[in-house]
Amino acid sequence: MNGSGPPRLGVGVVGAGRVGAVLGSALRAAGHPVVGVSAVSEGSRERAEVLLPGVPVLDVDEVVRRAELVLLTVPDDALGPLVTGLAELGAWQVGQLVVHTAGRYGVGVLAPATAAGAIGLAIHPAMTFTGTSLDLSRLEATTFAVTAPAPFGPIGQALVVELGGEPVLVDEGARGLYHAALAHGANHLVVLVAQAAAALAGAGVVDAGRALRPLLDAALDGALRSASPPGSTAVEVGAEQAGPGAIAALTGPVRRGDAGTVAAHVAELTAWAARDGGVDVVETYRTLARAATSRALAAGLLDEATAQRLLDSLRQEDGR
Repeated sequence: MNGSGPPRLGVGVVGAGRVGAVLGSALRAAGHPVVGVSAVSEGSRERAEVLLPGVPVLDVDEVVRRAELVLLTVPDDALGPLVTGLAELGAWQVGQLVVHTAGRYGVGVLAPATAAGAIGLAIHPAMTFTGTSLDLSRLEATTFAVTAPAPFGPIGQALVVELGGEPVLVDEGARGLYHAALAHGANHLVVLVAQAAAALAGAGVVDAGRALRPLLDAALDGALRSASPPGSTAVEVGAEQAGPGAIAALTGPVRRGDAGTVAAHVAELTAWAARDGGVDVVETYRTLARAATSRALAAGLLDEATAQRLLDSLRQEDGR
């Protein structure tokens, strides 16, 4: 950044994990000097050496003492005790920016720091990190949830823009739901792919990943396109969206109303599970088929009679 841009801040990174080392490196590239980093494990020290070369590895309290902007990138369960412990040491400074990256929390968890005069911000990137330089390019256009007291929201948004991301405002009370939604989508997608790959292997498909990729790429792209209103940009979480949303991209037997095919799928998966132990696949299929039916009905993609046949076929299979 040039001299007419935002002021440069000395950044202290507390926790050189996959997220901290990458975001610290990105802030450094944006012109903010990184004045210190805490790194306890061998892996963290290696990341700090690679992504933050020349930055001194210091104790946490010393990182905080030196920094104008403290980036807290520790596990969710460690965040509250860390902030409280540093407050008890008198480490927080008036006017110091304290930024955490935990999706689960807003700024309330930073209360011990803000009580000492610090400015608390919650910034969460909706991205999976590898902890390598590959993540730096992936920050471009990544959505970051920003939660902050009204006067300081623009500061959080500006930091996100400097990182190359797109800020979206999330209310303090909505952080838990926001994070649950991301975890449900990303983490359970991994489980779903693992289940589908296992079943394909049971059917004799040697390279399940190759077989699934074009199908899942197209399905995911269609669902994500349908989930975004035309011409939309990242603004604020909580606004209601009209229309069917992502379910509009649904294909397959539920969308076609093929109750017999759905029942046959459950029977095949049940038989396979009895042979190879994939019991969780059966329950996942039933649960998601019910959810797909209900959402397709609500979106007007199925009529009530067809939806009922689908639900009845699933109920006949499992007694519900």
